Formats: sequence, C-alpha cells, structure tokens
Amino acid sequence: MDDATSLDRLHDIVVPPEVPWWPPAPGWYAVMILVAAGVLAIAYRAWRHWQANRYRRAALQELQSADSAAAISEILRRTALAIQPRAEIADLVGDRWAAWLSEAAPQPMPPQVREQLASAIYRKSEATDELNSLREYASGWIQTHEIPAATNPLPEDRHGC
Repeated sequence: MDDATSLDRLHDIVVPPEVPWWPPAPGWYAVMILVAAGVLAIAYRAWRHWQANRYRRAALQELQSADSAAAISEILRRTALAIQPRAEIADLVGDRWAAWLSEAAPQPMPPQVREQLASAIYRKSEATDELNSLREYASGWIQTHEIPAATNPLPEDRHGC
C-alpha cells in the first residue's frame, strides 16, 4: 500500500475559525446609528403628539363631571381657546358659537344640540336625555375637532412673509 492514492496519506480538513458576532463590521455601526436615530425620532414625535393633546384629555376628564349645558359649553369654549386666539372665540355666542363648533368638527351637529348650546346660559337645568346627547356630541367634538379653514392662518402669515 505504498501507492500515491492511499487513504493513509490524507489529512483532515482544516476548518477556519468561526466569524465572531462582535465586533461587527463598520457598516453595521452605521445601520445601528440609523435605527437608533429613527427610534428616537418616532419616540419624540409620539411625545410631542401626547403633549399637544393634553388639553383634549383634560377637557374629556372635566366633561364627565359636567352637570349642565352651560358647564359643557364652558368646557367646549376652553377647549376652543386652546387652539384659537381669544379674540376669535370670545365674542362667539348663541348661534354663532354653535356654527363655529360645527365648522371645527367633522361630524354634523344635531339640531337639538345646536339649540341647547344657543340657549345654554339661559336655562337652569336640562333633562338627562338632552344633557347626555350634548355630552356625547361634546366628547366627539373634543376628540376630533380641527381648526376651521376660514380662521386658520396661512403659514406665511405666521412668519410675517
């Protein structure tokens, strides 16, 4: 068995060492930095959104304990003052106040709610059903309102351009 093809002369295969997971290649550092920056940006935007809607959460909490149409109207007015200048909101009363609220909300205002808001300051107490419908509308308005387009200043106006 001295022949050149003998199996006795073969050696085992030398396996190279495994590639370690750490430290990673330089490209992975860039990927980790980009992912971390993305996560931080998303977290910052979520925090800003949470802070921007703080007035909505406070109004919804106060709305639960409101016991009259006048109190609900006052909560709606304070909520509106959080998004609009006082000069635009303060002089709205009666039908103009109800119309402004209707413009700022995506859902239509029921006629009975409009009538309640228009005469809220003149009534002593409300029937429970009427008050519940007003509270339900107010809750929906607080959650979904937007600045009406007619009173929304253009971005150029804010910067004096």
